[in-house]
Amino acid sequence: MTLHVRGDFTVKMAPLAADAPEGSTHGRMSLDKTYSGDLTATGKGEMIAIRPTPAGSGVYMALERVQGAIDGRAGAFSLAHRGVMHRGVQELLITIVPDSGDGALAGIAGAMKLEIHDGKHSYDLEYTLPPQ
Repeated sequence: MTLHVRGDFTVKMAPLAADAPEGSTHGRMSLDKTYSGDLTATGKGEMIAIRPTPAGSGVYMALERVQGAIDGRAGAFSLAHRGVMHRGVQELLITIVPDSGDGALAGIAGAMKLEIHDGKHSYDLEYTLPPQ
């Protein structure tokens, strides 16, 4: 049975050591997230992004470890992010890494959607989870 959890999250990003050549359009950032709502958790990860010219285009990839609880089931799982922006048109895919769940979230599978409206971040996690 497929389930949904929804809520808001905050994210803090900080630049990581600049290891790309000077003038490069590449960047790396650390991610620190706090999820609230149906998923109460923290997320830690790293993102790499490219923002070429023209403005409005780019790509990012990130890996994130989420630690917390869904509907009272505590554990952790990993997310793989892939985002592409082509002149303002966004394509975003965030999936739960297969077999990355542990604790009471072992066996979790699914995908997450993100929305940003007026600077507020929200998520919708569609998932399956084996019975306890």
